[in-house]
Formats: sequence, C-alpha cells, structure tokens
Amino acid sequence: MKSLCLAISLALFSPAFAADKAEEALPLITTGIWKHEELKRFKAPEANQGVAADAEHIYVITNRALGKYRKDTLARVGEWKDEKGGPFIHMNSGIIHEGKLWCAHSNFPALPMTSSIEIFDPVAMKHVGTYSFGIAPGSLTWIARHQDHWYACFAHYSKDRPKTGRDPAWTELVRYDDQWRRTSGWVFPSGILEIFGGSSCSGGSIAADGTLFITGHDAKQLFVLRFPTAGSVLEWTDTIPITAEGQAFSWDPTQPGYFYGIIKKTREVVVSRIRRHSDGPPN
Repeated sequence: MKSLCLAISLALFSPAFAADKAEEALPLITTGIWKHEELKRFKAPEANQGVAADAEHIYVITNRALGKYRKDTLARVGEWKDEKGGPFIHMNSGIIHEGKLWCAHSNFPALPMTSSIEIFDPVAMKHVGTYSFGIAPGSLTWIARHQDHWYACFAHYSKDRPKTGRDPAWTELVRYDDQWRRTSGWVFPSGILEIFGGSSCSGGSIAADGTLFITGHDAKQLFVLRFPTAGSVLEWTDTIPITAEGQAFSWDPTQPGYFYGIIKKTREVVVSRIRRHSDGPPN
C-alpha cells in the first residue's frame, strides 16, 4: 500500500500537473501518507524570501530586512534593516542555531556568484557576525544543521547558462564540518529539477531522522527526499501538497509538525500543520 501511495503521489505531482494546478487554492489536501492543513496566514511586508522560527517568534526574511513577529498574537515586535548603501544584497532564508539567527545570503542576480552566511542576534535584532564563502559552488539559498554538520544549498539558474554554462542541474547540496571544510555533496533528482523549471531549490531542512524536506521557487509542494546509500543523487520519496508557494520555510521547534511558509506575491506568512498519518508529525 505504501508503494502504491507513493506511485500515485509521484504521478499527481508531475511537472505538467504542477503547472496546471499552480494557481489553485489548496486549503486541505490529503495524500496517501501525509496530511497538510493550513491553520492561518498573516500579512508581513518582509514575506519575500523566507521565514524562520524559534520558541516564541517568527522571523520573516526579505533581501535586506527582517521582521520579528510574536507567534501567539502575530504582532510585529521587532525589525532589522540594512543601512542605505550597505553590504546586504539578497538574503534567502534563515535558521535558529545556538540562540542566533543564521541567514543564507548571496549577490544574486550578479555574476560571478558569491555567497555568505549572515548572523543576527534575534533578541536585539542586530547583525553580529558573518562568514563568507566568496565564489562558491553556486548561489547560497539555504542552510541547515544536522548531526554536528552544516549543510548548504548552492543554486544555479537557467538565465545564467549563456554566461556560466550551468543550469539548475548544477544545484548542489554540500555538507561541511564546523570549520566549513567540505565533507560531501549531492545533486537533486531530474524530476524535481523539471518542477523547479528555470529556477532552483529555495528552501530546505533536515529532520532528526535524516529526512530531507525541500521547496522550489513557487510550486505549492514540499518535496521529501533521503540521502542515497550510494551515488550522488538525492532520492525523491514523496511530495506533500502545501498552500505556501515555495521559497524558504521553517518547522516550529516547540510544536512538532507546525510548518511556516510564505506566499511571495501577497506578502503573507502561512502557518500549517503537516503530519504523517501513521507516524505522527515529521519532526
């Protein structure tokens, strides 16, 4: 039955189906394995690139600014903005790690691609640190922390192929140790690359059991993958329909299964609950 459900899921979420359904509202969708339920959404002017969450707040991310919102009231209680003419160009996503907000940043859409991680104090909403990759494997879109390693996704885009010779197939997930020394790397399955279209992987996280969740640029889909036992291609195991539209997302650290995403075109944060029918929430 599980194999049948997976086959149905993969068929439903082929690139053609995704294109046909891109504009449909999906308030409650059930697949054979996963259940997604939107709980609420709220307006946030920073809802342009991604979102991160800690125990009490949601941090909404745009290119050169952050908004801080209470989870209980959704009131905006803090912000950070880059100074005019400052060094920030394109923040993409963020995670909370050791009490700090770590944000993926790049010089998109410029070439050559350069990337950095920008670190913030989420209490004071101040920029407190940076780590630069310089010219890296691509444009940094998201980072994750799992089993004492860093994971970083470096994207490529079809628009750059005439200049770089590289398209989204060159997008790579790289694992680093704490000194940012590369220890491994993987690429994404061709079927998911087709759904990305000319864009790439915009958001990602790794659950405690090693399950990898990713999103594209604008598809209403959360892809479920696992690391391969051999080879370099990540294994696509399932697709979860969601009402957020791609970009970077966050799981709630205190409420298992609570999922935060954004809708870029309407500047909204979407709060959902995602669970596996048999096993409970994914994290």
